[in-house]
Amino acid sequence: MKYAPLLAALLLTSCGTLPEPFYGNPGPEGARLSIPPAPVLVVPTPANAMLSDDAAKLYAGDLATALAAADVPSVAKPATKTDWQIITTATLAGNNVTPHYTITGPDGKSYGQQDGNPVPAAEWANASPDLLNKAATADATPLSKLLAAINAQIQQSNPNSLENRPPRIYFTGVTGAPGDGNSALALNMTRDLPTFGILLVNSVAQADFTINGEVKSQPDTNGQILVEIDWMLQDANNRKIGQITQIHDLKPADITPYWGDVAAVAATEGANGINEAIQNATMHKAAGS
Repeated sequence: MKYAPLLAALLLTSCGTLPEPFYGNPGPEGARLSIPPAPVLVVPTPANAMLSDDAAKLYAGDLATALAAADVPSVAKPATKTDWQIITTATLAGNNVTPHYTITGPDGKSYGQQDGNPVPAAEWANASPDLLNKAATADATPLSKLLAAINAQIQQSNPNSLENRPPRIYFTGVTGAPGDGNSALALNMTRDLPTFGILLVNSVAQADFTINGEVKSQPDTNGQILVEIDWMLQDANNRKIGQITQIHDLKPADITPYWGDVAAVAATEGANGINEAIQNATMHKAAGS
């Protein structure tokens, strides 16, 4: 029989409960926060940025848009006590104005600061829409790095984070396979996943990820059967974050009526891909990349 190699573990999308990416030096407060930041970073209109009310509102909108483009979900609006927010101020030094940014958590504490790029004072005072947009865009990238490090440190300090415990998987089983493939693949998969330190749980409510297998088969050349096995990986919010696809060109006798060694090989190969996808998802949440 012939086994095609593991084809792909699809790139994982940004997920989780944190504004991402978060990079930088969050300071000691980050290690003491047990609840991660909210999904959206709030950018309130700055009151002390040496801008008129209209210009300050425009700048907040530009900054939120630029941060979103840098993969930090952000919205320009007044902040509440439960929000993570970025507070913008500015100071004059010589002929330049320098924006300053502070990341503040729901506890009111500062988790990181970042200086923006200096802007000629006359241009800042004029506050043209083009100038404000350019300033916000220039500062968004270093701010995204500051935010990612805050996220990473909080995740690493949280005992419930995937950084600090085995991932919990709810495996729903396999469907669509001829012969005894559904049960054989499922049995082998439940044997293989724990070898990677993965904890299998009995309900979706307990799980970080859910995995299900789907099998498709069709006649191929020379009397063979082309079998495709897809392992779908979803996060706790039911979002598909990965898929591992295997294609096997088999003789009918290889899987009818029993899969035997074919199921063992396919499950081992699939479990390796699932483990890699889970590791990528864990690093993605922590590093925001």
